[in-house]
Amino acid sequence: MNPAAEIPAAVAVLAALLVLAGAVLTLIGTLGLLRLRSFYARVHAPTMGTTLGAGCMLIASILLFSALESRPVLHEIAIGVFMTLTTPVTLMLLLRAAMQRGGIGSRAGESGEAPPQGPGATQAQRLRGFRPCPKGAPERVGPRRKAQP
Repeated sequence: MNPAAEIPAAVAVLAALLVLAGAVLTLIGTLGLLRLRSFYARVHAPTMGTTLGAGCMLIASILLFSALESRPVLHEIAIGVFMTLTTPVTLMLLLRAAMQRGGIGSRAGESGEAPPQGPGATQAQRLRGFRPCPKGAPERVGPRRKAQP
């Protein structure tokens, strides 16, 4: 007995379109990773593409397996919840790591090269290219560090 013969044509077509849309969205996110210049744009594009692409594929899976088993199959909802929660958290952690390294908001960070750091760099070299915070924004993000002797 072939399980594909039991699937209604409308469900099969809709599932195929959703899988195709998910693949295209994931491909667009991957192309964004390759084409965009700054680190922050490169991180954002695959995050959105992965989340939306996986969402479309999960909806297609719910439709297809619900039609095959004649009952609602909701296991994919757990996968969708985990994808929706973990992908943006990973993005946020990557951006915080970049902020700690000094790349956020800097012209040097946008071009791909980090501003000079370490004991040999002067204060002017460390701060060169950094834009001031907008009015009302906190001056410092993250935990305070003790000055090193």
